[in-house]
Amino acid sequence: MAAAAPIRFGVVGAGAIAQTAHLPALAKTRGAELVALCDNDAAKARALAERFGARDVFTDIDDLLELETLDAVIVATPNHLHEPHVLAALRAGVDVLCERPVSLTTRGVERILAAAQRTGRKIAVGNNHRFRSDVQQLSRFIRGGELGALSGVRAGQLQFRGAQPGWRNRRAESGGGAFLELGYPFLDLALWLADFPTPVRVSSHLERGRGANAVEDRLITQIEFETGLTFTCDVAWNYVATDDRWWFETMGARGSARLSPLRVVKLLNGKPTDVSPSGASARESLFLQSYRAELAHFVAMITGATPYEPPADQVAVHRLLEGVYRSADEGKEIRL
Repeated sequence: MAAAAPIRFGVVGAGAIAQTAHLPALAKTRGAELVALCDNDAAKARALAERFGARDVFTDIDDLLELETLDAVIVATPNHLHEPHVLAALRAGVDVLCERPVSLTTRGVERILAAAQRTGRKIAVGNNHRFRSDVQQLSRFIRGGELGALSGVRAGQLQFRGAQPGWRNRRAESGGGAFLELGYPFLDLALWLADFPTPVRVSSHLERGRGANAVEDRLITQIEFETGLTFTCDVAWNYVATDDRWWFETMGARGSARLSPLRVVKLLNGKPTDVSPSGASARESLFLQSYRAELAHFVAMITGATPYEPPADQVAVHRLLEGVYRSADEGKEIRL
């Protein structure tokens, strides 16, 4: 039997995440082929196309979408361009994997979901943390009920990035600062692991740079849910230290777990016992592994090898994201 033709991809946006994640993942994913790159920096796009074997280079997404040998695109442009680029691709009849956030607003997410349904195309959001091998193992413990009902998730990332001029520092283009960049993945992951419980209240505090269009350098938030779950997240990119910090911990009625490395403890005969999975170390970083798994899953959805699930859960994520920022801007706890 002849092998199925690969899904032919175009990558829109040739910045850091495309170079470090999407392009290397495409090069190693069976059933996927990079055919075109699109970026307003033509010289950069040509250099990357030569390196990763793409035949065509464009500086305008409309020109890319006229390419007949195109099945899907990966959108990795600045945040404010995600929604228009995704909508353009859906109208052109191609499937889309978009970096998070897929839009800057909840309403924008709803527009994209409606457009995908109307055009009969598939849309996926790049929540790569869900595809990490350690997260998949943690998910099996939680969904199997081995740790009991989730009562708390504690997450955070503190890093020092220094002065970095660009669109990420302008709220109109980025949609947010440290929390959108670092906290959004934690929020999505916590909601996904907890099966998207209904939020009740949120309380947030942020530190923002100067200027009306400045983004936050730090944000801490606590969210309570109807199930009794509490999610606490602390993120900053102005953390002055020699080492960055990253943590993600879950607490349940009968056990707890934390990531990097994965450690799971649960009650056995009334005694806390380490039941962490053992096995060979990954041959590649969790970062790249997660993007490869994410892309493989997207390809499987396109080919029908795995069922397609529209990312309707992103509406809930974005509504809560907006609540986090509203609480911080108003300086008070808000009910949801």
